[in-house]
Amino acid sequence: MQIQELVEHIGGMASVYAFDIMPDGSYSEIRLMGVNKPFSGLFALNPNAPKFTPGMPYRYFFHDVNFESFCYKCASTGEPLYSYVNAHGSWLSGIYFPVLDVEDDTASKDKDVRTVYCCYILKYTKEPDTGEMSKRSTEVSTDVLNISINLHKAQDFYKSMADTAREIRKICASDICSIVLVDKNDKSCTFINEDGVNQEYLQEVAQSMGRTPYEMAMAWEKALAGSDCFLIDDFSIIKERDIKWYESLMSFKIKSIVLYAVNFNNELVGFIWAANFDISNMMHIKETLELTTFFIGAVIANHQLLDKLEFMSMVDMLTKVRNRNAMNKRVDQLIAGGQNKPDIIGVVFADINGLKTVNDEEGHDAGDALLKRASKVLRKSFGEYEIYRAGGDEFVIFCPDITEEELEECIGNMRRLSDETNDVSFAVGSCIFSGDYDICAVMQNADAKMYADKEEYYRQHPEKKHRSSASA
Repeated sequence: MQIQELVEHIGGMASVYAFDIMPDGSYSEIRLMGVNKPFSGLFALNPNAPKFTPGMPYRYFFHDVNFESFCYKCASTGEPLYSYVNAHGSWLSGIYFPVLDVEDDTASKDKDVRTVYCCYILKYTKEPDTGEMSKRSTEVSTDVLNISINLHKAQDFYKSMADTAREIRKICASDICSIVLVDKNDKSCTFINEDGVNQEYLQEVAQSMGRTPYEMAMAWEKALAGSDCFLIDDFSIIKERDIKWYESLMSFKIKSIVLYAVNFNNELVGFIWAANFDISNMMHIKETLELTTFFIGAVIANHQLLDKLEFMSMVDMLTKVRNRNAMNKRVDQLIAGGQNKPDIIGVVFADINGLKTVNDEEGHDAGDALLKRASKVLRKSFGEYEIYRAGGDEFVIFCPDITEEELEECIGNMRRLSDETNDVSFAVGSCIFSGDYDICAVMQNADAKMYADKEEYYRQHPEKKHRSSASA
Protein backbone atom coordinates (compact mmCIF):
# COMPACT_ATOMS: atom_id res chain seq x y z
CA MET A 1 0.00 0.00 0.00
CA GLN A 2 1.18 3.51 -0.73
CA ILE A 3 1.88 5.47 2.46
CA GLN A 4 0.04 8.58 1.30
CA GLU A 5 -2.99 6.47 0.38
CA LEU A 6 -2.96 5.00 3.88
CA VAL A 7 -2.99 8.34 5.74
CA GLU A 8 -5.63 9.82 3.46
CA HIS A 9 -8.01 7.03 4.49
CA ILE A 10 -7.66 7.86 8.19
CA GLY A 11 -10.01 10.37 9.80
CA GLY A 12 -8.51 13.08 12.01
CA MET A 13 -4.85 14.07 11.98
CA ALA A 14 -2.64 11.23 10.79
CA SER A 15 1.00 10.82 9.80
CA VAL A 16 3.42 7.97 9.06
CA TYR A 17 7.08 7.75 10.11
CA ALA A 18 9.95 5.45 9.18
CA PHE A 19 13.38 4.64 10.53
CA ASP A 20 16.04 2.00 9.98
CA ILE A 21 17.16 -0.61 12.48
CA MET A 22 20.87 -1.20 11.96
CA PRO A 23 22.64 -4.58 12.26
CA ASP A 24 23.96 -3.54 15.69
CA GLY A 25 20.44 -2.74 16.91
CA SER A 26 20.80 1.05 16.75
CA TYR A 27 18.24 3.28 15.05
CA SER A 28 18.54 5.87 12.33
CA GLU A 29 16.83 9.22 12.68
CA ILE A 30 13.07 9.25 12.14
CA ARG A 31 11.77 10.23 8.70
CA LEU A 32 8.36 11.75 8.06
CA MET A 33 6.84 9.71 5.23
CA GLY A 34 3.29 10.94 4.82
CA VAL A 35 0.65 13.25 6.28
CA ASN A 36 -3.01 13.77 5.57
CA LYS A 37 -4.56 17.19 5.08
CA PRO A 38 -5.72 17.73 8.70
CA PHE A 39 -2.22 16.93 10.01
CA SER A 40 -0.45 19.13 7.47
CA GLY A 41 -2.02 22.15 9.19
CA LEU A 42 0.42 21.58 12.07
CA PHE A 43 3.34 22.59 9.84
CA ALA A 44 2.25 26.20 10.36
CA LEU A 45 3.38 25.87 14.00
CA ASN A 46 6.98 25.86 12.77
CA PRO A 47 7.56 28.89 10.52
CA ASN A 48 11.06 27.61 9.70
CA ALA A 49 9.84 24.24 8.44
CA PRO A 50 10.71 23.44 4.79
CA LYS A 51 8.17 22.32 2.22
CA PHE A 52 7.26 18.73 3.01
CA THR A 53 8.64 15.95 0.84
CA PRO A 54 8.19 12.28 1.87
CA GLY A 55 11.30 10.91 3.55
CA MET A 56 12.50 14.19 5.08
CA PRO A 57 13.88 14.02 8.65
CA TYR A 58 11.16 14.46 11.26
CA ARG A 59 13.30 17.01 13.11
CA TYR A 60 13.05 19.42 10.19
CA PHE A 61 9.47 19.96 11.32
CA PHE A 62 9.21 19.07 15.02
CA HIS A 63 11.49 18.01 17.86
CA ASP A 64 9.93 16.09 20.73
CA VAL A 65 12.04 13.36 22.34
CA ASN A 66 9.02 11.74 23.98
CA PHE A 67 7.18 11.37 20.68
CA GLU A 68 10.35 9.92 19.16
CA SER A 69 10.66 7.39 22.00
CA PHE A 70 7.08 6.21 21.44
CA CYS A 71 7.61 6.04 17.68
CA TYR A 72 10.82 4.00 18.05
CA LYS A 73 9.23 1.58 20.52
CA CYS A 74 6.03 1.10 18.51
CA ALA A 75 7.67 0.38 15.16
CA SER A 76 10.61 -1.67 16.49
CA THR A 77 8.50 -3.96 18.69
CA GLY A 78 5.33 -4.06 16.60
CA GLU A 79 3.41 -2.99 19.71
CA PRO A 80 0.58 -0.40 19.47
CA LEU A 81 0.92 2.38 22.02
CA TYR A 82 -1.25 5.15 23.44
CA SER A 83 -0.34 8.42 25.14
CA TYR A 84 -2.30 11.26 26.66
CA VAL A 85 -0.16 14.22 27.65
CA ASN A 86 -0.37 17.89 28.52
CA ALA A 87 2.17 19.46 26.17
CA HIS A 88 2.59 22.43 23.85
CA GLY A 89 -0.33 24.17 25.58
CA SER A 90 -2.86 21.41 24.80
CA TRP A 91 -3.94 17.95 25.86
CA LEU A 92 -2.65 15.53 23.20
CA SER A 93 -4.19 12.12 22.67
CA GLY A 94 -1.96 9.98 20.46
CA ILE A 95 -2.37 6.47 19.05
CA TYR A 96 0.73 4.77 17.63
CA PHE A 97 0.48 1.55 15.61
CA PRO A 98 3.02 -0.32 13.48
CA VAL A 99 2.48 -0.39 9.71
CA LEU A 100 3.48 -3.36 7.54
CA ASP A 101 3.78 -4.00 3.80
CA VAL A 102 4.05 -0.43 2.54
CA GLU A 103 5.66 0.74 -0.68
CA ASP A 104 8.62 2.98 0.08
CA ASP A 105 11.23 3.97 -2.48
CA THR A 106 13.35 5.60 0.25
CA ALA A 107 13.80 2.37 2.24
CA SER A 108 17.35 1.06 2.67
CA LYS A 109 18.49 -1.45 0.04
CA ASP A 110 20.92 -3.04 2.52
CA LYS A 111 19.56 -6.49 3.37
CA ASP A 112 21.01 -6.23 6.89
CA VAL A 113 19.10 -3.02 7.57
CA ARG A 114 15.41 -3.28 8.47
CA THR A 115 13.12 -0.31 7.75
CA VAL A 116 10.05 -0.09 10.00
CA TYR A 117 7.02 2.21 10.03
CA CYS A 118 4.73 3.81 12.59
CA CYS A 119 1.41 5.53 12.01
CA TYR A 120 0.48 8.26 14.48
CA ILE A 121 -3.09 9.54 14.91
CA LEU A 122 -3.43 12.74 16.94
CA LYS A 123 -6.31 14.48 18.65
CA TYR A 124 -5.84 17.58 20.79
CA THR A 125 -8.06 19.67 23.07
CA LYS A 126 -7.50 22.67 25.32
CA GLU A 127 -9.26 21.04 28.28
CA PRO A 128 -8.49 17.60 29.79
CA ASP A 129 -10.82 14.70 29.02
CA THR A 130 -11.44 12.41 32.01
CA GLY A 131 -12.43 9.61 29.65
CA GLU A 132 -9.03 9.72 27.97
CA MET A 133 -7.31 9.82 31.34
CA SER A 134 -9.00 6.61 32.42
CA LYS A 135 -7.51 4.59 29.54
CA ARG A 136 -4.72 3.04 31.58
CA SER A 137 -3.57 -0.49 32.34
CA THR A 138 -4.37 -2.05 35.71
CA GLU A 139 -0.73 -1.67 36.81
CA VAL A 140 -0.61 2.01 35.88
CA SER A 141 -4.00 2.66 37.49
CA THR A 142 -2.80 1.02 40.72
CA ASP A 143 0.31 3.20 40.83
CA VAL A 144 -1.70 6.34 40.10
CA LEU A 145 -4.12 5.44 42.90
CA ASN A 146 -1.24 4.93 45.37
CA ILE A 147 0.24 8.31 44.45
CA SER A 148 -3.16 9.98 44.83
CA ILE A 149 -3.59 8.45 48.28
CA ASN A 150 -0.19 9.80 49.35
CA LEU A 151 -1.14 13.21 47.98
CA HIS A 152 -4.12 13.47 50.32
CA LYS A 153 -3.49 11.27 53.34
CA ALA A 154 -1.53 13.87 55.35
CA GLN A 155 -3.00 17.16 56.58
CA ASP A 156 0.32 18.94 56.10
CA PHE A 157 0.96 19.91 52.47
CA TYR A 158 4.74 19.42 52.63
CA LYS A 159 4.36 16.02 54.29
CA SER A 160 1.98 14.99 51.48
CA MET A 161 4.47 16.14 48.85
CA ALA A 162 7.28 14.23 50.60
CA ASP A 163 5.17 11.05 50.74
CA THR A 164 4.31 11.49 47.05
CA ALA A 165 7.98 11.95 46.12
CA ARG A 166 8.77 8.70 47.98
CA GLU A 167 6.07 6.81 46.05
CA ILE A 168 7.24 8.19 42.70
CA ARG A 169 10.86 7.28 43.51
CA LYS A 170 9.75 3.68 44.06
CA ILE A 171 7.89 3.61 40.74
CA CYS A 172 10.89 5.10 38.93
CA ALA A 173 13.36 2.95 40.90
CA SER A 174 15.53 6.08 40.97
CA ASP A 175 18.36 7.06 43.30
CA ILE A 176 16.60 10.29 44.23
CA CYS A 177 13.24 11.84 43.45
CA SER A 178 11.82 15.23 44.28
CA ILE A 179 8.93 17.54 43.57
CA VAL A 180 10.12 21.06 42.79
CA LEU A 181 7.46 23.71 43.41
CA VAL A 182 7.61 26.75 41.12
CA ASP A 183 5.84 30.02 41.93
CA LYS A 184 6.16 32.39 38.99
CA ASN A 185 4.56 35.25 40.91
CA ASP A 186 7.16 35.14 43.67
CA LYS A 187 9.91 33.84 41.35
CA SER A 188 10.67 31.15 43.91
CA CYS A 189 11.23 27.39 44.03
CA THR A 190 10.93 24.78 46.78
CA PHE A 191 12.64 21.38 46.63
CA ILE A 192 10.80 18.54 48.37
CA ASN A 193 12.12 14.98 48.50
CA GLU A 194 10.95 12.10 50.66
CA ASP A 195 12.66 13.63 53.71
CA GLY A 196 10.80 16.94 53.29
CA VAL A 197 11.92 20.38 52.15
CA ASN A 198 15.61 20.48 51.20
CA GLN A 199 16.51 23.95 49.94
CA GLU A 200 20.23 23.31 50.50
CA TYR A 201 20.30 20.63 47.81
CA LEU A 202 18.26 22.81 45.45
CA GLN A 203 20.73 25.65 45.97
CA GLU A 204 23.67 23.32 45.34
CA VAL A 205 22.22 22.07 42.05
CA ALA A 206 21.34 25.59 40.88
CA GLN A 207 24.77 26.94 41.80
CA SER A 208 26.40 24.21 39.74
CA MET A 209 24.76 25.88 36.72
CA GLY A 210 25.63 29.39 37.87
CA ARG A 211 21.92 30.12 38.39
CA THR A 212 19.41 30.86 41.10
CA PRO A 213 16.90 28.06 41.78
CA TYR A 214 14.20 29.99 39.91
CA GLU A 215 16.51 30.63 36.93
CA MET A 216 17.28 26.91 36.88
CA ALA A 217 13.56 26.06 36.78
CA MET A 218 12.99 28.51 33.92
CA ALA A 219 15.93 26.95 32.05
CA TRP A 220 14.34 23.51 32.51
CA GLU A 221 11.07 24.80 31.09
CA LYS A 222 12.88 26.31 28.12
CA ALA A 223 14.83 23.10 27.46
CA LEU A 224 11.59 21.10 27.36
CA ALA A 225 10.57 23.36 24.45
CA GLY A 226 6.83 22.82 24.98
CA SER A 227 7.10 19.08 25.60
CA ASP A 228 5.77 17.68 28.86
CA CYS A 229 8.85 15.74 29.94
CA PHE A 230 12.29 14.24 29.49
CA LEU A 231 12.81 10.55 30.30
CA ILE A 232 16.28 10.03 28.90
CA ASP A 233 19.68 8.44 29.39
CA ASP A 234 21.13 10.06 26.29
CA PHE A 235 21.86 13.69 27.21
CA SER A 236 22.74 14.86 23.69
CA ILE A 237 19.54 16.87 23.41
CA ILE A 238 20.26 18.58 26.75
CA LYS A 239 23.83 19.28 25.63
CA GLU A 240 22.38 20.87 22.50
CA ARG A 241 19.75 22.95 24.31
CA ASP A 242 21.44 23.88 27.61
CA ILE A 243 25.17 23.24 27.99
CA LYS A 244 25.21 24.49 31.62
CA TRP A 245 22.57 21.94 32.61
CA TYR A 246 24.45 19.21 30.74
CA GLU A 247 27.70 20.05 32.56
CA SER A 248 25.85 20.03 35.89
CA LEU A 249 24.46 16.55 35.18
CA MET A 250 27.97 15.33 34.37
CA SER A 251 29.40 16.86 37.55
CA PHE A 252 26.78 15.06 39.69
CA LYS A 253 27.42 11.80 37.78
CA ILE A 254 23.79 11.55 36.70
CA LYS A 255 23.23 8.74 34.18
CA SER A 256 19.52 9.21 33.44
CA ILE A 257 16.81 11.69 34.39
CA VAL A 258 13.08 12.09 34.61
CA LEU A 259 12.01 15.71 34.34
CA TYR A 260 8.24 16.08 34.16
CA ALA A 261 6.60 19.50 33.96
CA VAL A 262 3.65 19.89 36.33
CA ASN A 263 1.08 22.32 34.95
CA PHE A 264 -2.27 23.64 36.11
CA ASN A 265 -4.47 25.55 33.66
CA ASN A 266 -1.48 25.62 31.28
CA GLU A 267 0.65 27.40 33.89
CA LEU A 268 3.83 25.78 35.20
CA VAL A 269 3.57 25.11 38.95
CA GLY A 270 6.37 22.59 39.40
CA PHE A 271 8.45 19.66 38.21
CA ILE A 272 8.87 16.01 39.08
CA TRP A 273 12.62 15.38 39.02
CA ALA A 274 14.25 11.98 39.40
CA ALA A 275 17.82 10.87 38.81
CA ASN A 276 19.19 7.48 37.72
CA PHE A 277 15.87 5.75 37.10
CA ASP A 278 15.04 2.33 35.65
CA ILE A 279 15.33 2.89 31.89
CA SER A 280 13.82 -0.54 31.14
CA ASN A 281 10.56 0.62 32.76
CA MET A 282 10.40 3.92 30.88
CA MET A 283 6.99 3.50 29.24
CA HIS A 284 5.29 2.51 32.49
CA ILE A 285 6.85 5.47 34.28
CA LYS A 286 5.76 7.85 31.55
CA GLU A 287 2.18 6.55 31.46
CA THR A 288 1.95 6.80 35.25
CA LEU A 289 3.33 10.33 35.47
CA GLU A 290 1.24 11.56 32.52
CA LEU A 291 -1.82 11.15 34.71
CA THR A 292 -0.42 11.86 38.17
CA THR A 293 0.99 15.26 37.16
CA PHE A 294 -2.61 16.34 36.56
CA PHE A 295 -3.51 15.58 40.19
CA ILE A 296 -0.23 16.91 41.61
CA GLY A 297 -0.69 20.15 39.63
CA ALA A 298 -4.14 20.69 41.12
CA VAL A 299 -2.84 20.13 44.67
CA ILE A 300 0.11 22.50 44.19
CA ALA A 301 -2.08 25.19 42.59
CA ASN A 302 -4.57 24.93 45.47
CA HIS A 303 -1.76 25.28 48.00
CA GLN A 304 -0.38 28.34 46.20
CA LEU A 305 -3.84 29.89 46.12
CA LEU A 306 -4.34 29.33 49.85
CA ASP A 307 -0.89 30.80 50.49
CA LYS A 308 -1.81 33.90 48.52
CA LEU A 309 -5.12 34.27 50.36
CA GLU A 310 -3.30 33.86 53.67
CA PHE A 311 -0.76 36.47 52.59
CA MET A 312 -3.51 38.90 51.59
CA SER A 313 -5.28 38.39 54.91
CA MET A 314 -2.12 39.02 56.93
CA VAL A 315 -0.29 41.74 54.96
CA ASP A 316 -1.11 45.40 54.47
CA MET A 317 -1.12 45.65 50.69
CA LEU A 318 -0.14 49.34 50.64
CA THR A 319 2.93 49.21 52.87
CA LYS A 320 3.76 45.48 52.54
CA VAL A 321 4.20 45.09 56.29
CA ARG A 322 1.89 42.89 58.39
CA ASN A 323 -1.62 44.15 58.99
CA ARG A 324 -3.83 44.55 62.07
CA ASN A 325 -5.31 41.08 61.62
CA ALA A 326 -1.81 39.57 61.80
CA MET A 327 -1.04 41.70 64.87
CA ASN A 328 -4.17 40.54 66.67
CA LYS A 329 -3.29 36.90 65.98
CA ARG A 330 0.21 37.48 67.32
CA VAL A 331 -1.15 39.14 70.45
CA ASP A 332 -3.45 36.15 71.00
CA GLN A 333 -0.41 33.84 70.74
CA LEU A 334 1.50 35.91 73.27
CA ILE A 335 -1.47 35.93 75.66
CA ALA A 336 -1.80 32.15 75.33
CA GLY A 337 1.89 31.79 76.23
CA GLY A 338 3.73 28.54 75.68
CA GLN A 339 6.55 28.23 73.18
CA ASN A 340 5.20 31.16 71.15
CA LYS A 341 5.95 33.58 73.98
CA PRO A 342 9.55 34.87 74.03
CA ASP A 343 11.27 35.42 77.38
CA ILE A 344 12.00 39.04 76.46
CA ILE A 345 10.06 41.34 74.18
CA GLY A 346 10.51 44.91 73.05
CA VAL A 347 7.49 46.81 71.74
CA VAL A 348 7.65 50.00 69.68
CA PHE A 349 4.73 52.23 68.70
CA ALA A 350 5.61 54.51 65.76
CA ASP A 351 3.01 57.01 64.57
CA ILE A 352 3.58 59.14 61.45
CA ASN A 353 3.52 62.84 62.24
CA GLY A 354 1.50 65.00 59.88
CA LEU A 355 -0.22 62.33 57.77
CA LYS A 356 -3.64 63.95 58.22
CA THR A 357 -2.27 67.30 57.00
CA VAL A 358 -0.82 65.63 53.90
CA ASN A 359 -4.11 63.85 53.20
CA ASP A 360 -6.13 67.07 53.66
CA GLU A 361 -3.86 69.41 51.71
CA GLU A 362 -2.27 67.17 49.05
CA GLY A 363 -4.75 64.32 48.70
CA HIS A 364 -4.79 60.68 49.69
CA ASP A 365 -2.39 59.62 46.91
CA ALA A 366 0.26 61.79 48.53
CA GLY A 367 -0.70 60.33 51.92
CA ASP A 368 -0.33 56.80 50.56
CA ALA A 369 3.11 57.68 49.19
CA LEU A 370 4.10 58.97 52.64
CA LEU A 371 2.94 55.72 54.24
CA LYS A 372 5.08 53.72 51.79
CA ARG A 373 8.15 55.84 52.55
CA ALA A 374 7.54 55.49 56.27
CA SER A 375 7.20 51.70 56.07
CA LYS A 376 10.43 51.53 54.08
CA VAL A 377 12.19 53.39 56.92
CA LEU A 378 10.78 50.92 59.45
CA ARG A 379 11.80 47.86 57.42
CA LYS A 380 15.34 49.16 57.09
CA SER A 381 15.54 50.03 60.77
CA PHE A 382 13.97 46.92 62.33
CA GLY A 383 15.02 44.31 59.76
CA GLU A 384 13.52 40.91 60.51
CA TYR A 385 11.53 42.00 63.55
CA GLU A 386 7.71 41.95 63.37
CA ILE A 387 6.38 45.19 61.83
CA TYR A 388 2.61 45.76 61.77
CA ARG A 389 0.47 48.55 60.41
CA ALA A 390 -2.08 48.76 63.20
CA GLY A 391 -4.22 51.18 61.19
CA GLY A 392 -4.11 54.65 59.68
CA ASP A 393 -0.81 56.31 60.56
CA GLU A 394 0.13 53.91 63.38
CA PHE A 395 2.71 51.10 63.24
CA VAL A 396 3.59 48.60 65.96
CA ILE A 397 6.83 46.62 66.08
CA PHE A 398 7.34 43.49 68.20
CA CYS A 399 11.00 42.65 68.88
CA PRO A 400 11.32 39.22 70.53
CA ASP A 401 14.53 38.39 72.43
CA ILE A 402 16.06 41.84 71.95
CA THR A 403 18.36 43.65 74.38
CA GLU A 404 17.85 47.26 75.50
CA GLU A 405 20.96 48.28 73.56
CA GLU A 406 19.71 46.60 70.37
CA LEU A 407 16.28 48.20 70.74
CA GLU A 408 17.78 51.65 71.18
CA GLU A 409 20.01 51.07 68.15
CA CYS A 410 16.98 50.18 65.99
CA ILE A 411 15.10 53.29 67.17
CA GLY A 412 18.18 55.43 66.57
CA ASN A 413 18.46 54.09 63.02
CA MET A 414 14.77 54.87 62.47
CA ARG A 415 15.20 58.48 63.61
CA ARG A 416 18.33 58.92 61.47
CA LEU A 417 16.66 57.50 58.35
CA SER A 418 13.56 59.62 59.01
CA ASP A 419 15.72 62.75 59.07
CA GLU A 420 17.18 61.69 55.71
CA THR A 421 13.75 61.13 54.14
CA ASN A 422 12.50 64.73 54.15
CA ASP A 423 8.83 64.47 55.11
CA VAL A 424 8.94 61.25 57.22
CA SER A 425 8.66 61.90 60.94
CA PHE A 426 7.59 59.51 63.68
CA ALA A 427 6.28 59.92 67.19
CA VAL A 428 7.81 56.97 69.03
CA GLY A 429 7.15 55.11 72.26
CA SER A 430 8.95 51.95 73.32
CA CYS A 431 9.44 49.61 76.23
CA ILE A 432 11.02 46.24 76.90
CA PHE A 433 9.79 43.57 79.34
CA SER A 434 10.94 40.12 80.39
CA GLY A 435 9.66 37.26 82.48
CA ASP A 436 5.93 36.86 83.15
CA TYR A 437 4.81 40.00 81.31
CA ASP A 438 1.33 40.97 80.12
CA ILE A 439 1.63 41.84 76.41
CA CYS A 440 -1.45 44.07 76.55
CA ALA A 441 0.08 46.09 79.41
CA VAL A 442 3.37 46.32 77.49
CA MET A 443 1.57 47.68 74.43
CA GLN A 444 -0.39 50.21 76.53
CA ASN A 445 2.88 51.40 78.07
CA ALA A 446 4.54 51.88 74.66
CA ASP A 447 1.42 53.57 73.25
CA ALA A 448 1.31 56.06 76.12
CA LYS A 449 4.96 56.97 75.54
CA MET A 450 4.31 57.39 71.83
CA TYR A 451 1.33 59.68 72.51
CA ALA A 452 3.46 61.85 74.82
CA ASP A 453 6.12 62.08 72.10
CA LYS A 454 3.46 63.14 69.58
CA GLU A 455 2.16 65.86 71.94
CA GLU A 456 5.71 67.19 72.16
CA TYR A 457 6.02 67.14 68.36
CA TYR A 458 2.85 69.26 67.94
CA ARG A 459 3.96 71.59 70.72
CA GLN A 460 7.14 72.26 68.73
CA HIS A 461 5.25 72.39 65.40
CA PRO A 462 1.96 74.21 66.09
CA GLU A 463 1.45 74.73 62.35
CA LYS A 464 0.81 71.03 61.98
CA LYS A 465 -2.75 69.88 62.58
CA HIS A 466 -3.07 67.50 65.50
CA ARG A 467 -4.41 64.10 64.56
CA SER A 468 -7.96 63.46 65.57
CA SER A 469 -9.88 60.28 65.98
CA ALA A 470 -10.90 60.67 62.32
CA SER A 471 -7.33 60.97 61.01
CA ALA A 472 -6.09 58.32 58.61
